[in-house]
Amino acid sequence: MVADPSQLRLLALVAAHGSLSGAAAELALTPAAVTAQVARAEAAWGLPLVHRGPRGARLTEAGRLLARHGETVDDACIAARRELDATVGATSERLRIGTFSSAAIRLLPEAMTALRHRHPEGDLSVEEISSVRGEEMLTSGRLDVAVVATYDDEPAWPDWLRATRLLVDPLLVCLPAEHRLAQGDPSRRVRLAQLRGEPWVAIMRGESARAQFDRAAATVELEPRVMFETEAYDVAQALVGTGLGAAVLTRLAVRPVPGAVHRELERPRLHRRLWALHLADTRLTPLVDDFVGLLVDVAADLEAYWRTTPVWRAGGLR
Repeated sequence: MVADPSQLRLLALVAAHGSLSGAAAELALTPAAVTAQVARAEAAWGLPLVHRGPRGARLTEAGRLLARHGETVDDACIAARRELDATVGATSERLRIGTFSSAAIRLLPEAMTALRHRHPEGDLSVEEISSVRGEEMLTSGRLDVAVVATYDDEPAWPDWLRATRLLVDPLLVCLPAEHRLAQGDPSRRVRLAQLRGEPWVAIMRGESARAQFDRAAATVELEPRVMFETEAYDVAQALVGTGLGAAVLTRLAVRPVPGAVHRELERPRLHRRLWALHLADTRLTPLVDDFVGLLVDVAADLEAYWRTTPVWRAGGLR
């Protein structure tokens, strides 16, 4: 048979109080309910465990043996509560964040600074990750929040995950400053079809951003002549500044680069969406809710700025 820890603990309480009524009071049960539990325990172990007399209850030798093990159940419960409280105390001030570089530069600093003012004892850390790894790292417990980007429709997030929309990040064209489409009115939008036959600096194949670019190029019968592939928008802009070719990148990633200009893109209009992901149950990590709320505020301010300030006028900055 498999021992029932509650029976062992009951016998330990009977030994400590010397009566069934004393054990019943500590367990918040009626004496009749405790008597029924003792009867079930004796049936399960196949031996008499408690002698009832006019002066209370006394354990049999078998009962005393089992009661000693019941004391260890209480000790284990006390130790478990102590360790759990210590763990909860540590995780309640912990926040492990994962994100990609442009979000780490443009979104996280303001939100993290505000969170530190609210929780000066907070233990914050940031790890650079690719968006495709966000869900996996939350599942494994390595992260508490992941800020990720998606380039297609909203994914079907699992039930145990919460996805909070942060912003829609429009894609732009980065051109060498001497390019024909970089001349004249800077507010004039660029159509992807106008760049047929041009050399390109592109995101590497296998990345979601590259897949989106390739699909958009196919819709306008553009076959990109890719001169260089990179994982980083910063590298792409730097190479555009040398005159190597054009690049498509997100507004969040835009940087002022000598020799390069940025223009709004239309036909097709492209964008990516940014999300804050975390486990649905945040009772162990209460800083998550505060931090995601701050991220939403920072992202809303940034989107409002983008709506009123064209990229060419802002020099890519906010």
